[in-house]
Amino acid sequence: MTKPVAETKPARGATAAPPLSPSVRRHLGKSLRSHYADSLTEPVNERLETLIARLDTPQDQTTNS
Repeated sequence: MTKPVAETKPARGATAAPPLSPSVRRHLGKSLRSHYADSLTEPVNERLETLIARLDTPQDQTTNS
């Protein structure tokens, strides 16, 4: 879920850039979705699966490694 432009704030110490126009945001969104569409259908790397599983585990059951 993305925040509307009015709710976003620049990072601390960064200068505020003017917000992107709706047409530029739409174009960027379509381009990024198109670029990354194939990666959503690829299988997840085993190491990444393990890390995701660790995130799903309650903290009191995780071990310090």
